[in-house]
Amino acid sequence: MALLRTSEIRQMSKEERLKKLKELQDELMHERGTAAMGGAPANPGRIRALRKNIARILTVQREEET
Repeated sequence: MALLRTSEIRQMSKEERLKKLKELQDELMHERGTAAMGGAPANPGRIRALRKNIARILTVQREEET
């Protein structure tokens, strides 16, 4: 999973951003569940990448609210 660029996020519509945010949050929950059950993650950096993408989307949303 590649990190989303901020410019890519800004080009998305509000609905697209919300949909992507939901997808990423679901994926993060799944990855954390796998790790919590003792399963070795296929890609150890995936959780960090998911968290960064979620943070970027939330940041852009908050910037546009003001």
